[in-house]
Amino acid sequence: MSKPLPPELPRRTLLKRTAAVSVLAMTGITGFSTPTVTFSAAISREQRDQMTPNDIIESFKQGNMRFREGKILQHDYIAQKLASRGGQYPTAVILSCIDSRVPAEILLDLGIGETFNCRVAGNIQNDDILGSMEFACGVAGAKVVLIMGHTACGAVRGAIDNAQLGNLTGLLNKIKPAIDKTAYEGERSGKNEGFVDAVARSNVEMTISHIRQNSPVLKKLEDEGKIKLVGSMYHLEGGMVEFL
Repeated sequence: MSKPLPPELPRRTLLKRTAAVSVLAMTGITGFSTPTVTFSAAISREQRDQMTPNDIIESFKQGNMRFREGKILQHDYIAQKLASRGGQYPTAVILSCIDSRVPAEILLDLGIGETFNCRVAGNIQNDDILGSMEFACGVAGAKVVLIMGHTACGAVRGAIDNAQLGNLTGLLNKIKPAIDKTAYEGERSGKNEGFVDAVARSNVEMTISHIRQNSPVLKKLEDEGKIKLVGSMYHLEGGMVEFL
């Protein structure tokens, strides 16, 4: 078994996870053994800028595969923290649910400095999140906006069952249009897990549509091919992030 690269090696000689995964994706290599190298360098502007939105999405798929197979990389978070002090060059901004079982960075096997992350119950968009996404893409150069819903979502179930609780009521109201948009044969209640998951998927699609409608900045970047908006569903059973 190989030993981790010594910390005194120049940063340019360290194997960077994101770049390596991008190469694997472009060459069609999707299966590889458990890595033993400690990836300590933070992603650089050059590495990020060389990747296309599709490269980044493919690297996320590879990272999720490693997560599911128990082959996650040996991240040196201290080294990544130190390497990213002078600047950050994330590849994407991720909007996911606050559910404690859905930590996007872990599910996609990412390190410090690789993604911006927004979390809110039901992975809905609002003005503050849109502003954050516009900063991530329009100012900092992220190339992917990833919306991540998940199965067995409590916020979606609450919206279906018309839950009422303080400020949560208003949040759930933003999910409710996805209920009407969901074509489903069977019991349309929060007790039916299949229906809950179908509405969660519709909610992801609706959120992407709302981002395009409510952010001319992101819509323009997408139309110019500079960024890509993509939806996904994380399956609590099995751990797969399904890209829609």
